[in-house]
Formats: sequence, structure tokens, C-alpha cells
Amino acid sequence: MSAENDALKQRGQSKTADAAALTSTSDASGIGDASNVIDTANAAVKGEKSAKQTTDYASHWHKQDTIWTFSLFGTAVGAGVLFLPIKAGSAGILSLLFMVVLAFPLTYFAHRALCRFVLTAKHPGDDITDVVEQQFGFGFGMVFTIIYFVQIFTIILVYAVSITNTTESFIVNQLHMTAPPRWLLSGLLIGVLVCIVTCGTDVVTKVTSAMTYPVIAVLVLFALYLIPHWNTSILTSYPKTAGGAFDWGTLIQDLWLLVPVTIFGFDHSAIISSFCVNLREGYGLEQSDHKMMSILKRAEPLMVFVVLFFVLSCDLALTPGDLVKAKAQNVSILSYIANMLNSPVIAWIASLTAFVSIFKAFLGHYLGVEEGLGGIIRKIGEKKHRIIERRPLHIFVAIFMFVTCWLVAWANLSVINMIETMVGPIIAFILLLLPMYAIHKVPSLKKYSGKISNVFIVVIGVISVSAIFYNIVELF
Repeated sequence: MSAENDALKQRGQSKTADAAALTSTSDASGIGDASNVIDTANAAVKGEKSAKQTTDYASHWHKQDTIWTFSLFGTAVGAGVLFLPIKAGSAGILSLLFMVVLAFPLTYFAHRALCRFVLTAKHPGDDITDVVEQQFGFGFGMVFTIIYFVQIFTIILVYAVSITNTTESFIVNQLHMTAPPRWLLSGLLIGVLVCIVTCGTDVVTKVTSAMTYPVIAVLVLFALYLIPHWNTSILTSYPKTAGGAFDWGTLIQDLWLLVPVTIFGFDHSAIISSFCVNLREGYGLEQSDHKMMSILKRAEPLMVFVVLFFVLSCDLALTPGDLVKAKAQNVSILSYIANMLNSPVIAWIASLTAFVSIFKAFLGHYLGVEEGLGGIIRKIGEKKHRIIERRPLHIFVAIFMFVTCWLVAWANLSVINMIETMVGPIIAFILLLLPMYAIHKVPSLKKYSGKISNVFIVVIGVISVSAIFYNIVELF
């Protein structure tokens, strides 16, 4: 393992930093600074072990393992979770039960497979985009890099709409003022966010990291606060036809579109590359798989429990009609509940938590978009033997992001529809289908083929990706 660490040092630390910048700042849901996590985890390794890696060391639980457990947990629990309750209760008790059954196996098996794929990297510091190119060639690697960028970009568009609506709702319902015209409000918000990002990566990642766990704490406390407001209306709700009969068609459609939203709500694939890089550095290739599963078996149940508790508490405190209104208003569940509560203090806390969650997620994803789009442009430039200067590229990306996010936020596109038919399906392709394809193509992964869990992940992945065609079907 010492030789592998020496090889990483020879390749240069910049590779790990670039991987962390692209992947660590994304949050399907709320995220911390993975580059800081790597530094902290590496420091923990140095403090607890000698330079020589041993199997005995990997078999024990260490401080760095705890750090990663909570980092994976913190990555998944965030802004994305704020929209899951709206969709989860769409078909009443049946869609809630479907989500509960789906949550853990989907989350654990999918992220385990993605980890195993990333761990096939030829070099310890390679991220997921490098691994795809190594295993499937430059062409496939470039296509994947573009898809990876599109995934993060669509998520940031969701948050651009959400932060505008959250702010507008807060101004009207909590401040009791008239909101500025939407074009002005959205332009100011997006402009401020882009300006904050220009302060530098270190500033943004420190801010987002500091916000992660307070947000999780508030979400848990808010779910507990809602318990006295629980009612049984969602438990007796199910899809009905105009004549009052059970509507199988509506149920199937609701469950179909719930799958990509569930994937988005529980996704933390953005931090997987950084996680696997650190495992290779700390435990070596042979012990990484065992340690990865050990950490996931602690992180995933914790994360799934917290998310499910929050979703169920919100849905049990509302009625099916409330969920329809929340979707129509295009706001997060916290903003909607804040406007219903009689307690001004709780309403303010809920609104501000929603704003901070989305604000944090926007900033984190922006860094991923900047690195992803910049990387694509630089690769194209290299193919044409042209050197792309970083400053002009940085300015171009900032202008591009401001204009696109402003226009989408101004248009007020449906957040739930974007998650159903854009964000969720793209995440499913990367998180679910790509690792399953790799299992049958990459020799070192073939030992994991033939598992029932693989069939489950493929089926769920195909269902989710097929949701891309929902709007096309609706046209006919």
C-alpha cells in the first residue's frame, strides 16, 4: 500500500483536488465540503497508523470512518429532501408505503455498486470521469462527462427556481410585504449567488460545510414538532376515478414518477468519487471494498431513517389536498407548512431553513457545474491544440450560469416536474445503470454479477430513466 500512496504522490495532489471540486460540492440534497473531509480523514489516518498498511488496521473502526459516515449522511440530507414529501404523498398511503419499501435497498445497493465501479480506477487519485474513460474509452468518457455536467446543471436549475419561490413566499407570508416583480427578484437572487461564488472555492465550501449539520438538526426537530399535528387523512387516501372507484391508471403513473423523485431525495453520488479516493489512500485497493461496505452499512440506515421520518411527519401533518396545493405553488414542503402554521416563530424557522438549505445546495452545485463545464471546454480545446485560459473561462461560465438560471427561475418551471423528468432520470443513469453495465463489462467486477440486487437496481433504473419520456407521452 505504501507503493500505491507513493504513486499517488507522483501523480500530484492536484488530481485529487480536481476530483473533489467536481464531485464534492454537489448536493441532491444538501452537502458538505468533501475536499475538507478528505484532508480531515487523511489527518486522522496519519494520527492513528504507521505508514505501512495492514489488513489488521483495515479491520478496525477508525476516526476517518466516522468522518465519512457522517459526510455521506450529510450529503444526502438537504435541499432535495424538501420536495420528496410533496411527491411521496401523491397517491396517499400507497405511494408512501412504496417509498418506504424502496428507500433502503435502492440507496444501499446503488451506492455500493457505484463505489465498486469507482474503486476499479487504475490510479488511487482517479475520479469517476477518469474511471469511465479508462474502462470504456475516450468517446464514452466524454459523453459521460457531458451527462455528468448536465445532471448537476439541471439540479442547479431546480434550486434557482426554488430559491426564488422560497424568497417570494417569505416576503409575502412572513414579512407581509409585496414581493418585487419576478424578473427582478430572480435576477437579484441569482446575481448575488453568482457573486458569492466568485469569492472563491474555499469560501463557498467552508460556508456550505458549516450549514450542513445545523440544517439536518432543524429538519429532525421540525419533524418532531409536527407530531401533534398528525392526522389520518393521508392513511385513507388513494387514487379514485370520477365515479369513486379505485383508479389503477393514476396509481401506476404516480408510482412511476415517484421513483426518480425518490432517487433524487436519497442520492449522495456526488461525494462517492472523493469517498473512494480516500479509501484507496487510507486502506489500499484490497481492503477498500470491505471498508466501503462497513461505512455504508452505518451511513445508509441513518440517512434513510432521518429522511423517511421527515417525509412521513410532513405528510401525516398535511392532507392530500395540501400536497396538491404545495405542488401547484411550486414551493418546498417547509415553505408550504410555514404558511399554514399559526406560530410565527416556527413559520420563520421553517422558511429560513428552507432558504438556507436551497442556498447551500445552489452554491455547492455551482462549483460542480463550473468545474464540469470548464473541464469539457478545456478537453475540447486540448483536442484542437488550443490552451483555454482559466480567467476568461471563469467569466464565461459565470455569465452562462447567471443567464440560464435567471431565465429558468423567471419562467417558474415546475420543480417537481423537473425532478421527475430531468434530474431523477439522469441521476438514475449515472447511479444505477452505469455501475450495472460495468459489472458485466469490467473483468474485475464480474464477480459481482448474477445477484438479485443487480436485477432490482436495473429495473428501478430503467423505470426512472423512462420518466424522461413522460412529457412526450403527455403530448399525445
